[in-house]
Amino acid sequence: MLVFIIRRLLQAVLVMLVVSLLAFILFRYIGDPVTIMLGQDATDADRAALRQSLGLDQSAFVQFIRFVGQAVQGDFGLSLRQGQSVGELLKSRLPATVELSVVAACLALFIGLPLGIYTALRRNGLGAQAVLAFSLLGISLPTFLIGILLILIFSVQLGWLPSYGRGAVVHFGWWTSGLLTWDGLKHLILPAITLSLFQLTLILRLVRSEMLEVLRSDYIKFARARGLSQRAIHFGHALKNTLVPVITITGLQLGGIIAFAIVTETVFQWPGMGLLFIQAVQFADVPVMAAYLCLIALVFVIINLIVDLLYFVVDPRLRVGLGKAGGH
Repeated sequence: MLVFIIRRLLQAVLVMLVVSLLAFILFRYIGDPVTIMLGQDATDADRAALRQSLGLDQSAFVQFIRFVGQAVQGDFGLSLRQGQSVGELLKSRLPATVELSVVAACLALFIGLPLGIYTALRRNGLGAQAVLAFSLLGISLPTFLIGILLILIFSVQLGWLPSYGRGAVVHFGWWTSGLLTWDGLKHLILPAITLSLFQLTLILRLVRSEMLEVLRSDYIKFARARGLSQRAIHFGHALKNTLVPVITITGLQLGGIIAFAIVTETVFQWPGMGLLFIQAVQFADVPVMAAYLCLIALVFVIINLIVDLLYFVVDPRLRVGLGKAGGH
């Protein structure tokens, strides 16, 4: 087990180095930070002084090593648009993105998983067919269109929920949360539903297909022949074996929710990292773009490691296989 974890950590380090190289290339070769910071009317002496202070007069290898060293410490320099530390900007936007992503992921998991089980066990029922028909909307409609439709119905026509912003938040040091205020909860509902709908339908259909495949397997037929109850067969045998691929997809989708919350945050003007990234793209704020790229890569690496570890909890066959490999 320890060898497995160390191997995964080494792979994670390699992935982060590759992403850091891509971010460095983005940082160094897209646009000229000196021109952006000083403008077109700056003198050659001012340009040379700023270039030296930023370390841009050194070799590419030295710049990359310094970039990696600073990135490990969370230092990505200054935002070219706002003149503030990129780390502080991301830190101030991180709570909003994490809160929205976690709530959306919980909605997708705690609604999609039961509905997937229900549509598998009652696959010929009218209710299951209605759920499957509704799930086509979540897969077919783009996220921005879902958000706009929800705003039109619940904000413009009915006036029940706000259409933009985060609302009132509670401060815990540098962390902020809108979950503890009624205004914050109302602002969270529409963007969370918008962000979760695609993942919800994906989990629903995946659980259904995997559950149906498991129910057709030989060991389920043997369990029925032994006289086990339907509840024991469905939830003690079938569901447990269904969860292995579901864990993979759910883990990757959680990373995808955080990475691709950009569209939802833009539609609802949610003050998270996704909106910050869009603003950085519009103004060619390369340090913010590079930092966002590294941060999202780190999120995916951590989630993949957690998913790999969860396999051993859910599927005992992997523990047996790993023990045999370690014995040899």
